[in-house]
Amino acid sequence: MARIRSEIKAGFPGLAATFQVTSEETRDYNCIGWAAGDTSRWWWPLYPSYWPSEAAHEATLEAFVAAFATLGYAPCADGNLEEGVEKVVIYLRQGVPSHMARQLASGAWTSKLGDAWDIGHLLPTEVGGRIYGDAVQYLSRQQI
Repeated sequence: MARIRSEIKAGFPGLAATFQVTSEETRDYNCIGWAAGDTSRWWWPLYPSYWPSEAAHEATLEAFVAAFATLGYAPCADGNLEEGVEKVVIYLRQGVPSHMARQLASGAWTSKLGDAWDIGHLLPTEVGGRIYGDAVQYLSRQQI
């Protein structure tokens, strides 16, 4: 586990020492599927991945917002914890969606790192940077 933590920390130097590896590596789903709560499919707007038919099949912020609207999410101001509300965040790297994270009931966040591990981290900004870019759009829905 020390090797895995070291590998993750090298890619995401902003991670607090308290981050946790919460899964084994898997290619069954990606960060977008993980944010959507779908661990059976790889979500991406370009084929052959899964993407809601109601959203444009393009890698744009607008398409990602539309895809998550099919799950009841709408844009919100921030990632602050709100009782009874579920939140996700979209990251952009060079203007293109690159990652999503989901807020946990504790207020901490969870991310799926590509086709590797799921991790728990305190803040969305901890996985931002050179790989994923910046957390730019928060979405929320009433807890289901």
